Amino acid sequence: MTSIHDVAALAKVSIKTVSRVVNKAPNVSDALRDRVQAAIAQLGYRPNQSARRLAGGRSFMIAFLYNNPAPGYVSRIQMGAAWRCRDLGYHLVVEPLSPGGEERFDVLDRLVAALRPDGVLLVPPLADDQALLDKLTQMQLPCARIAGSAPSPSFTISTPEQAAGRMVADHLTGLGHRRIGVITPPPSHHAALRRVDGFREGLEAAGIAAEEALFVPGRFDFASGIAAGETLLALPDPPSAIFATNDDMALGVLTLAHRIGLRVPEDLSVTGFDDTSASLTSWPPLTTVRQPLEDMGRAVIDALAQGAQGTPEFTFTLIERGSSGPPAA
Repeated sequence: MTSIHDVAALAKVSIKTVSRVVNKAPNVSDALRDRVQAAIAQLGYRPNQSARRLAGGRSFMIAFLYNNPAPGYVSRIQMGAAWRCRDLGYHLVVEPLSPGGEERFDVLDRLVAALRPDGVLLVPPLADDQALLDKLTQMQLPCARIAGSAPSPSFTISTPEQAAGRMVADHLTGLGHRRIGVITPPPSHHAALRRVDGFREGLEAAGIAAEEALFVPGRFDFASGIAAGETLLALPDPPSAIFATNDDMALGVLTLAHRIGLRVPEDLSVTGFDDTSASLTSWPPLTTVRQPLEDMGRAVIDALAQGAQGTPEFTFTLIERGSSGPPAA
């Protein structure tokens, strides 16, 4: 069986250099890295994961913990994280947690006891679960979050939620809509609540008073989109457009519109948020806000596996498709 010593001899480098290349360590020159990788390929060398764990005190596992009812959002972050883990020689372990209660701590304790992950990735709403963040700090388990705002020493990717909400408002008011319904996020999703703040800013900038009856709560799932849409469209003066703060709820509104015979966008414009795969396959395709979710998943893995090299900044983009248009004359 080919050993690390064979690779070092063929590449004419030290065993330590081979180890640094295998472990994707920074500060290795491209020329040296290429030479070692060529030797690895020529010899068909495969690192012994058990030996790597023993030598470095690492498990080469990262735990992705989530409690988010929007499967499209979670799956795209998971995809980016999983591919980056593969690039770096890590494995991603995915574990759903229950909201609140002590059960989530029991799951975490069992996970850590069995696998000893090198770090934990959190997305909303767990990214703002203060008790969970405190528990991870107490366990001295590195953590990286997407869109977290609760106090924590963890690496955090901040997201431009408020600016994105303003973009949606500017888009709909620019089309001529004056009565716009909003399906708001669950209160535990602190980052997503800023989308509503930005939307209110956009209404104010357009000279439109925010009418509270047009702000209806949702749960970030398809069914709550239908229910909130029914509430909004049953108003004596229903809105000509609806902004759902995630795609799953927006798709619920689209389904409701088709069911009751409203044409989209001629009778009702609908916009979402996240640019999940379903937003492109719906009819009509959904106007939405694109988050670079795969890239964010990769970035948090880099932070956990290689150490944070500064906090990256990501841009959200409004994707205009067929579900939004001017209001009926």
